[in-house]
Amino acid sequence: MKEIYKKIKNKERLNTADALLLANQADILTLGELAQTKSQSLNGKKAAFLLDRNINYTNICTARCSFCAFYRPANHKEGYVLSWKELDEKIDETLRLGGTRILMQGGFHPDHNTGFYAEMVRHIKSKHPIHVHAFSPAEIHYAAKKDNLSYHQVVTQLKEAGLGSIPGGGAEILVDRIRNRIAVGKCSADQWLGAAKAAHECGIPSTATMMLGHIETWEERFEHLEKIRTLQDQTHGFISFIPWTFQPENTPLHPKIKKNKDVKLAGAYEYLRFLAIARLFLDNFQHIQVSLLTQGIKVAQLGLHFGADDLGSALIEENVVRLAGCDQEVGTEKSKMAAIIREAGFEPFERDTFYNQIH
Repeated sequence: MKEIYKKIKNKERLNTADALLLANQADILTLGELAQTKSQSLNGKKAAFLLDRNINYTNICTARCSFCAFYRPANHKEGYVLSWKELDEKIDETLRLGGTRILMQGGFHPDHNTGFYAEMVRHIKSKHPIHVHAFSPAEIHYAAKKDNLSYHQVVTQLKEAGLGSIPGGGAEILVDRIRNRIAVGKCSADQWLGAAKAAHECGIPSTATMMLGHIETWEERFEHLEKIRTLQDQTHGFISFIPWTFQPENTPLHPKIKKNKDVKLAGAYEYLRFLAIARLFLDNFQHIQVSLLTQGIKVAQLGLHFGADDLGSALIEENVVRLAGCDQEVGTEKSKMAAIIREAGFEPFERDTFYNQIH
């Protein structure tokens, strides 16, 4: 442990064995102090937030993810695809409320392809002065496979249509043992990484995410971190890392279901421990976002003392995690987001997707 602490203080890169030892043996307050020192060396004593809207353009999906309470199969009575008019109304409301970005993700609809995605972006950009942060690497893989195109070809079409950046959704845990059980019908770990790499190489940056607290081990969490750190070394295309915890309500992966005896939900203590280690391990990521949505205000404030420098969004709309039993406490008030940050002892600022201060 002394040798690992020495590596951290000397700004030497940690390996996965170091991270595992920290997970098993490190004092949590020491981890928090080290992670906060690392974060403040990169970002000062500031913490960011933004106001955006998560628009799920469809809930129809051919994948069968056991952690998801949102998707519906084709022809289901609750399935939907938003019309252009409905999209316009949601974006107009977002702009009226002071939102600066829309995040769009949807299911793998059997009738959607690269052309549909590009047409949707073109429509939005022709009518609304807003940043479009849309289509996870998993969706890019789906479109590429369906249209028999390369990832680069898909991303190029979306960029030409006006896409500004892509979210890191669909990563879950980037280990195929996990994906083969909980994300049936979704891309493999290497395919997710390949799609993200192609986006970066085409000049479209992305975020990186992780959903933890289900059937994964600590070793597999660090395998995930190693993979995104390696890609970041190659492309420098990741904007931030966003870890969040699995929310089980209304999902087939609920731990109370007999077949899910190996599901171990992660509480606040474990989340903060992981957050701090992620900040220390991801030495080539400038920004780490705490999950206000899944952790709530008080734990999110603690997260700013455990390596995070971003509170995320005061969401105008969010559907996927809400249907799994989790509602955000903040609403759409920027002043409340700023107050949460100030109360935690940090200086708040409203940001855009790329952490430029806008207000």
